[in-house]
Amino acid sequence: MYKWYVLQVMSGQEKKVKKNLEENREANGMDDLIQEVVVPTENVSEVKQGTQKISEKRLWPGYALISMNLTDDAWIYVKNTNGVIDFMGGGKPVPLTDGEVNEILQDLRTRKDEVIHKHQLAIGDRVKITDGVFVNFTGTVLEVFHDKGRLSAMVSIFGRDTRVDDLEFWQVEELSAEADI
Repeated sequence: MYKWYVLQVMSGQEKKVKKNLEENREANGMDDLIQEVVVPTENVSEVKQGTQKISEKRLWPGYALISMNLTDDAWIYVKNTNGVIDFMGGGKPVPLTDGEVNEILQDLRTRKDEVIHKHQLAIGDRVKITDGVFVNFTGTVLEVFHDKGRLSAMVSIFGRDTRVDDLEFWQVEELSAEADI
């Protein structure tokens, strides 16, 4: 009976662990015991210098999910795979409940089809300019162009509101709502 378990793996080696577990299972006679290995990820869009780049970001760094029939041999095979630290919880592995598995897999299916913008700036947000002519000025976001990675903000210069256009996302940092300027 296949059940889902959480593996603790070396951070940054999640995909390598997945590849090792899946590619070596036949050679080690684990084909019937190891069904699937999942590394939870999402697609993140970032624009730098006008170029949009979509990269894959791990949702749970240092963890992977494995669907397997837990036998002594399968347990030893997984534990001895390079990059695997242990099953979550240590000791005797405890499988995820069906409800947990359904929720996680549904969330991953939803995330697979959408792209998350790295910078979640919105109109009305307070920002501090960190680069360029207006460095250290603070202002309010007027427009956001996620596809271009740019925004416009209103800053106060010598007591007058001045619009600053064509700021790139990396040139500003969002100020917390509590930071009163």
